[in-house]
Amino acid sequence: MSGSTPFELPVFYLPYPARLNPNVERARAHARVWAKDMGMLDSPAADGGVIWDEAELDRHDYGLLCAYTHPDCSAEALDLVTDWYVWVFFFDDHFLDAYKYSRDMEGGKAYLDRIPLFMPLDLSEPPEPTNPIERGLADLWKRTAPSMSMGWRERFLVSTVNLLMESLWELQNISTNRVANPIEYIEMRRKVGGAPWSAGLVEYAVGAEVPDAVAHERPLKVLRDTFSDAVHLRNDLFSYQREVQEEGENANAVLVMEKFLGYDTQASADLVNDILTSRLHQFENTALTEIPILAADRSLTPPEQLAIALYAKGLQDWQAGGHEWHMRSSRYMNDAADRVLGGPNGIGTSAARVSQSVLKQHVREPFRPVGPMRTPEFYDRPFPLRLSPHLEQARSESNEWAAKMGFLAPDSMLPGSGLWTAEQCAGFDFALCSAGIDPDGTPEEVTLSSEWLHWGTYGDDYYPWIFGRGRGLGAAIAQNRRLEQFMPIDLGPTPEPANPVEKGLADLWRRTGEGLEESGRVEFRAAVRTMLEGWLWEVHQHGQNRVPDPVDYVEMRRASFGSDMTMALARLTTGRMVPDEVFASRPVRELENSVVDYCCLLNDITSYQKEIEFEGELINGVVVVEEYLGVSREEAARVVNDLMTSRAEQFELIADTEIPGLVEEFGLDGPAREGLDAYVADLRYWVAAILNWHAETSRYREEELRRPRDVGFGTVTGPAPRLPHQLQR
Repeated sequence: MSGSTPFELPVFYLPYPARLNPNVERARAHARVWAKDMGMLDSPAADGGVIWDEAELDRHDYGLLCAYTHPDCSAEALDLVTDWYVWVFFFDDHFLDAYKYSRDMEGGKAYLDRIPLFMPLDLSEPPEPTNPIERGLADLWKRTAPSMSMGWRERFLVSTVNLLMESLWELQNISTNRVANPIEYIEMRRKVGGAPWSAGLVEYAVGAEVPDAVAHERPLKVLRDTFSDAVHLRNDLFSYQREVQEEGENANAVLVMEKFLGYDTQASADLVNDILTSRLHQFENTALTEIPILAADRSLTPPEQLAIALYAKGLQDWQAGGHEWHMRSSRYMNDAADRVLGGPNGIGTSAARVSQSVLKQHVREPFRPVGPMRTPEFYDRPFPLRLSPHLEQARSESNEWAAKMGFLAPDSMLPGSGLWTAEQCAGFDFALCSAGIDPDGTPEEVTLSSEWLHWGTYGDDYYPWIFGRGRGLGAAIAQNRRLEQFMPIDLGPTPEPANPVEKGLADLWRRTGEGLEESGRVEFRAAVRTMLEGWLWEVHQHGQNRVPDPVDYVEMRRASFGSDMTMALARLTTGRMVPDEVFASRPVRELENSVVDYCCLLNDITSYQKEIEFEGELINGVVVVEEYLGVSREEAARVVNDLMTSRAEQFELIADTEIPGLVEEFGLDGPAREGLDAYVADLRYWVAAILNWHAETSRYREEELRRPRDVGFGTVTGPAPRLPHQLQR
């Protein structure tokens, strides 16, 4: 380790060559003039000096950054893109000087609230700018937005607002001296770090917009998010010395790993680099295996497919160029540049790096005999358990319903029927979970909830049994499209059900939809579809015998878990009086995600033997930690339990400190405030019910796992897959 450098930069995975736009000098000169015209140079700082002078701007060299990250765009486009980066980095330094150092939350929010006014979607005239940030944004929007579609403007506005507004999250953590947990950090860094914003500028620079019809589909979101995470994690490695040691910031992945895992700084930096590499591999896997499937499934035209290809290439160029710039900019710790640039990097060594990381994800042997997992003590303080008095009625009626749908006995006229026996279904006891989730519900509501649990679990068991064995991804996609036809918004006619999953959904959708307004059906249908897409993701992962990337795992586990569906129902009942924008706010989404992650990880520990030994699963949080940290299953389970605890503590923190602020910010009246409070209480009951269900169900007991049974494929040992739709995959 050299001098006062906190750690040696690791050897990075650099699969793409960095190339330099020949118009770099013009971009540098243009940036100097533009920054001066906007009032950014010699702008006064709080300490009496200036935030930037021309020498400081030249040292950062944003012209070089953009020439590396956009090597093929025209001179005019490079000038404009460079101006955008001058603006965003000046914002970062200006906000730090004006509000982060002084911990001025109120002033920072007032400053940020005006920003969207200077990005009118309809290109109308913005207000009069009052500072260099507003002046620069008004100029940039006027020069950029007219040449882009409304869909692009909307996406870019969202990413810009996230980039700026979530600075308040950083400011709040600094004010309370709080370091985020790893899951929270990755999610929030993606927003506040600005790389999704950079991805939007890639569309402009390459002259190819992502087609609106698929811009929000999983493969395109993964390209954007993996790009973003890799950019941010790389930046965290280079900026640790400046941000953490010099500026006192605590939003840095290396610091997060130090605090959460107790690693020293070097080991934490190496782990961050491992995650960075994994995200780049996820980008490649998605581009090569998921984008072609999306194109075929959605019948994308050749020009639309070309636009996505140019976009993906633009993101690759940005990764390569961004790394090259970090090695040269005075803004960062890069005195190890000669070693890193001269070491075993780049195309010549890609095969060696791939053999150590990419292939590692595909070589874990399934069906390992692991024996029972010792369950740790789970942190459950914020989650009180209450049970509905209608439990016995829900048990009886929902099990009868499962039999009528074909879940409990093979039927030659209903392919895929009879994956469970009546005895197994009774032991699974999904009604117990429903009785805890909705302790104040009517008998009909508790029973309907239990029936949704039966259906979600059966569907999740059905997919690996029917599609997983033969790697039937195409057939699984076709099944998803069929299931969507059983959820008409107008509650109109549906096809004739061909299997128990279709039959159950047809019945549940009609009965549930009758109690919802059209907007509620739209929301609920989208939530069910999210779960279906999660099932497809699992089939795809199993087809590759692939241990998921850690970040992709957490995010897709939520989808296959059915959390969106469960929470949509809660929002549409107890939360009817709460404005939609409150549910869409960061505190509420983080509140939801924290408890969903808690329950997903709870299930991963509880179901470990069932999934690993009896089902050959690789999609399990304990397995992911085993593989990525290289630790035993016991140590992996401890880390997973620590993650659970940190997410539960985050739930408590948000409920106690941010939800009251949300009430004040949105000026919620009595009914709306009561609705939001009731929703928070529902989330507490939801977790308590799932905790209790895991302790009581027979689904994970070894004697149940070893029970022989006939599921229509011959006699096998153990149950068909996993657990209830919101507890489950």
